Amino acid sequence: MNWIQSLSRAILYIEDHLTDDIGIDDVSRRAYTSSSHFQLIFHVVIGMTVGEYIRFRRLSLAALDLLKPSHRIIDVAMRYRYDTQESFSKAFTRFHGIPPSKAHRGNIKLFHPLSIHITVQGGFDMSRDLIDRFYWNDIDEQKGETTTAAEKYKRIVGWAIKARGQNPNVFDALTEWVLDDSEWIDEKLIENEQILMQGVFARFKEQNARLRSYLSELKPSRAVNEAVFTALERFDEELSGVSHDDRLKDAVSKIFADFSAMRERSVREQIAGSITGPTGTYSVDLYGYINYLKDCDAAVQWALFMPDLVEKQQNGFKVSSFEYKNMPAMRFIGREDGEIDGTEARKALFATLDGMDKTKSDFAYDILFLHHYGRGVDVEPCHGVWGRFMKADTPVPEGFLCFDFTPDSDGRAGPPYLSQFAYAVFTGDIKAMHRREGYDSDAMYDITRNIMLGQGVQIPYPAKYWTAEVFLNGHDDDSTAYLFSAEL
Repeated sequence: MNWIQSLSRAILYIEDHLTDDIGIDDVSRRAYTSSSHFQLIFHVVIGMTVGEYIRFRRLSLAALDLLKPSHRIIDVAMRYRYDTQESFSKAFTRFHGIPPSKAHRGNIKLFHPLSIHITVQGGFDMSRDLIDRFYWNDIDEQKGETTTAAEKYKRIVGWAIKARGQNPNVFDALTEWVLDDSEWIDEKLIENEQILMQGVFARFKEQNARLRSYLSELKPSRAVNEAVFTALERFDEELSGVSHDDRLKDAVSKIFADFSAMRERSVREQIAGSITGPTGTYSVDLYGYINYLKDCDAAVQWALFMPDLVEKQQNGFKVSSFEYKNMPAMRFIGREDGEIDGTEARKALFATLDGMDKTKSDFAYDILFLHHYGRGVDVEPCHGVWGRFMKADTPVPEGFLCFDFTPDSDGRAGPPYLSQFAYAVFTGDIKAMHRREGYDSDAMYDITRNIMLGQGVQIPYPAKYWTAEVFLNGHDDDSTAYLFSAEL
C-alpha cells in the first residue's frame, strides 16, 4: 500500500505548513510522484482537491484562533495566507456560515486532519454535521435592516415555518446518533460532549436569547404573540438541565453533572428516546429528553406562525367563540359509529339517553366522540362513538359503551381520559367548516388544535388524546363546534 504511505506523508507535510505558502509541487514531491498524478490520486482517494483540503484546514484552524483572546481578524487572515481581511471574511463566511466577528464555540465547523489507513477518516463527522442541519435563525443579520416592526415579525414567522419543516428530522437523526453505540467509544466522548452540549444545547440557548431580545423590542407594535415567551422559557429550562418530565429528571441531571454518564447505554436511551417522525406523532416505546427538546422547539415555532395560519384557515366561516373547560368527573355513554346504521338508529340511541335526563352532565350536547385508546394515530385507527357526557358513575344501558373522564390523570395511556378540553364554536358555511382538502383532518379539527398550539396549551398526545364533534342543535343537524383534549 505505497500510495497510502505517500498520501500520508503529503498530508503530514500540509499540516506542518498550513501557515506557509504551500505549492502543489512541494506537496507532490513528498508523495514521490508527479504533480498531475498526485492531484488525481488525492482527489480519487480523499474526495476533494488538494486546494480544498488546505483551505478547509486553514479556515478550521483560523476559527479556533479567533476564539482566543486578543486575536484580531486581520492578524488571523494574514497568518493563514489571505491577502486581505475582506477575502478572508468572505471565505470564512462561506465555510462556517457566519462572519469571523461572530465566531464562538458551538457555531464553528471543525474540519479534522485526515489520516489514511484502509479507509479515509477525519473531515466533517456526520455527528458534527447534525448541528448545521438545524434551521438556525438569522436575527443578527436582520438587526441592521430598516424595516417596520410588522415586517420584521413576518420574517421571524417565515423562519419559524421553515424550521418546523426541517428541524423535526434533525432531532430524529440526533436520536439515532445518541443510540449508535459505535459513536460512544471513550475516544469520542470529549468530542461528543462538545457536539451535544455546546453545538446543540448551548446553541439553542443562544438562539433563544437572541429571539427573546429581538421579540421584546417588537412587543410595543403588538405584532408579537405573547405565548412565544412562555415557550422560550420552558425550552431554556430544559436546555439548562431542569427537566419537567419526572421520567427524565435523573438521566438529564446525570449528563449535565458529568457527561461521562453517556457511556451507559441506559442513560443514552433515556436521553435519546425514540424517533417520533416529522410531525412528532409516531408511537414510541420511550419518550426521551431529545423528544422533549423537539417538542419545545416546535412550541416556539407554533407560537410564532400559528396565529396567522389560523386566520388564513378560516375561509368561508369563522370561530365565533373559543374557551377552555376544566370539567368535573364525567362519563361518556354511547355506541360505536359502525353500529349506528343511519339516522333511525341514531334517533333510537339518543332517545335512550333522553330518558336518562336526571344524570346528564353540565355539557349535555349530542356528541361524536373520537379517540385512539391512548395509542398513536400511526398504530391505532380512530374510533367514533355517538353519545353524550353524563354524570360520573351513571349506569350504562345494555348494549352501550362508556368512557370515564376525570380532572386529573392516572398516568396511564387510554381511559379514563381528562375532562379538560378546548371548546370552539364556529359560524358560517357548513361545508367549509367540514372541508378536508388542505387540512390534516378537517377545518374544525385543525383550527381548534392550531389555536391551542399557538397559545402554548399542551395536548396530551397520545396517552389521553381525544377530540369530539359537537352537535349544538342535535344529532340530526350538522356539527358546528369542536372539543379538543388539553392539559390545563
